[in-house]
Amino acid sequence: MIRENRLKKNFKNKKLQIGTWSSIPILNIIDVLGTTNLDFVIIDMEHGSISISDLPGMIRSIELSGVIPLVRVPEINERYCKAAMDAGAYGLILPMVKSARDIAQAINFSCWPPRGNRGVGFSRANMYGKYFEEYKNISQKPFIVAQIENKKAFEDLDQILQIKNLDSIMIGPYDLAASLGKKVNLESKIFKNMINEILSRSKKFNVPCGIHQIKPDEKQLKKYISSGYSFIAYSTDAYFLINSSINP
Repeated sequence: MIRENRLKKNFKNKKLQIGTWSSIPILNIIDVLGTTNLDFVIIDMEHGSISISDLPGMIRSIELSGVIPLVRVPEINERYCKAAMDAGAYGLILPMVKSARDIAQAINFSCWPPRGNRGVGFSRANMYGKYFEEYKNISQKPFIVAQIENKKAFEDLDQILQIKNLDSIMIGPYDLAASLGKKVNLESKIFKNMINEILSRSKKFNVPCGIHQIKPDEKQLKKYISSGYSFIAYSTDAYFLINSSINP
C-alpha cells in the first residue's frame, strides 16, 4: 500500500522530527530501530556499506515499523537518485551540496515528469505497477533534504533556501568543519558561528533546519531542540552499539 509521507505534513504543522542513520545492512537492526518511536530512518549509502541491491529490503523493514524511510545517496547523480526512489524511498538526503543547482538537478532526477525527468515505469515504489496510478502523484513530491556541509554551500545558502520543492536543509558537522580548514573543529568559534548563521537564515526563509548529532547525548539533543532545529538525525546504528559496549 502507498503510505502518506508524514514528514511533509509534520513540517507544515511545525512538528519536531527525530530519526537516525542506518549504516549497517542488517535487517534485524532496522527492526529494532523501528521500535524506538523514531520519525524516520536514513539509509546511508554514502558512508555505510550499503548497495543499491540492499535498498528494497531495508526500506521494506523500515516501512513495516511505521517509520519513514529516507536514503542518503552516495553522490548527486541520476543513477543513485533514480535507484533510491524506484526502490521505494520516501525521499533523499543529498550529500556534499555545493550550490542551488545541485539540488535542482537532484529534484529533476528524483521526480517523474512533469516536475522532473525520472523514468516512468513499474518498480518497487509502486509495487511493480499495482499502485501505479496512486504513485503518479507521490512521484511529484519526494522529501528532499540538502546537506549543508561545505563552505561553498554556505556561500550559496540564500539561493539554496529559495529552491522550490526543497523540504529541509541539514548541517553535516564533520564535513562542514573540515571544509573550513585543518584547525577548525566542532568546538571552534568559527564553526559555531557558522551553524548559528545557517539556522538563523533558514528561519528567515522559513525552511526547516536539521543537524546530524553524532553522539547520543540527550542533553545535547535538548539544546538543539531549544535552539530551533526541527529535523534531527540522532547518532547512528553503529554508534549506538559502540556507545553501549564495554571500552576497557
